[in-house]
Amino acid sequence: MFGLSAGSRRVRATFWLLDAPDSLREQSHANPDGTGLGTFSASGDPVIEKQPLAGFDDRDFAREARDRTSSTFVAHVRKSSGTPVAQANTHPFALDGRIFAHNGVVGDIERLEAHLGAALQRVTGDTDSERVFALTSAEIARAGGDVAAGITAAMGWIASNLPVMSANFVLVTPEDLWALRWPATHELYVLDRRSPDAPLRHESAAGTRVTSDHLGEVPSVVVASEPLDADDWRLLEPGTLLHVNRTLALTEERILGA
Repeated sequence: MFGLSAGSRRVRATFWLLDAPDSLREQSHANPDGTGLGTFSASGDPVIEKQPLAGFDDRDFAREARDRTSSTFVAHVRKSSGTPVAQANTHPFALDGRIFAHNGVVGDIERLEAHLGAALQRVTGDTDSERVFALTSAEIARAGGDVAAGITAAMGWIASNLPVMSANFVLVTPEDLWALRWPATHELYVLDRRSPDAPLRHESAAGTRVTSDHLGEVPSVVVASEPLDADDWRLLEPGTLLHVNRTLALTEERILGA
């Protein structure tokens, strides 16, 4: 799972998606059940491009990773926890102008569906992830559009009522990024490049060298389920909701116990 914010600047995320030492394409060898990329058009509309295919074998993903520009990104390579390998179950998902991807397992889906009520009609696939997103979207609406308040309410209910292996996620709008790590079971890392001092580089064992002057010189914040290169990635504390806004101001708030 991957998320990026470049504030209000539209950028390409090619280095992280394709070229970094542990890029999303590289991670897809261990997570072959679906690949997806979420971006926003220049007018702010969500653009979801995904296939129930391994990223290393998906030519469309490679093309999209090179071509797409956005100020925020979500990408995901899926390893199914039991639901079918299908288009509807491939991350990311879009609702209400937001894009969401989840890493982990939330149990007792029947109870979650009962709690969703009418919001369950917005779910098209079989995954716990899409149902968690539907609940989060419903709580954001109930909070009058306050995303942090909606996330806190949704995750508080899940923590109190459902068995959870991991509820790590990334949620983005055209100008904001939120990421949650909870509980400590799965890792989620943050790379703060708001003051970049060097291009992004990768040299393979075969001697191939890739340099990204474009994104390497643009301030950004990156979150990922594992470090994508040898830079100074920081492990997010369990229970912490991270927020990056359009000016790249970064805040962290503990909303759940570890």
